[in-house]
Amino acid sequence: MAQQKILFLTGDYAEDYETMVPFQMMQMVGHIVHAVCPDKSAGDKIITAIHDFEGDQTYSEKRGHHFVLNASFSDVQVANYDALMIAGGRAPEYLRLNAKLIDIVKQFVAANKPIAAVCHGIQILTAADVVRGKKLTAYPAVAPEVTMAGGSYAAVNIDEAVTDGNLVTAPAWPAHPQWIAAFLKVLGTKIEL
Repeated sequence: MAQQKILFLTGDYAEDYETMVPFQMMQMVGHIVHAVCPDKSAGDKIITAIHDFEGDQTYSEKRGHHFVLNASFSDVQVANYDALMIAGGRAPEYLRLNAKLIDIVKQFVAANKPIAAVCHGIQILTAADVVRGKKLTAYPAVAPEVTMAGGSYAAVNIDEAVTDGNLVTAPAWPAHPQWIAAFLKVLGTKIEL
């Protein structure tokens, strides 16, 4: 397996599992993962939020963990990365307002590099106007944004993922087993047990 370098976008109140699990899983299989957030540097912390599905009309939210970023957003050069992952939660709502972050996403798409996004992370893709003509999923509340941005929204179960070319999306953290497995397949990662 060739080690790949993955840029991981997250931020304050990103979903806890959607930050911790993909970050650690990609490292576990041997990839280098740089977790970044605009206006923060390596060693800075973000605070995550825990979103749970408890039978209400939407998810509930609790304070999560402190997550230490291991790279500086100001140092990001897309040419240095093989792939992009985007965490969900509330962070994408404000991260998509950062012009440099949107430009980074557009560069990944223009270079045809693999991208994985989960839950509300898809809001960053719609804001970057890169889902036109793509089939993808997201947290159901993001479906109207996908459609308005020209994407084809796939209403799948909360534990399923959708792959369209090199784009892998999922509605929320219960889909991690499928979402991460699908992204590893797109990356060409082979795991020997």
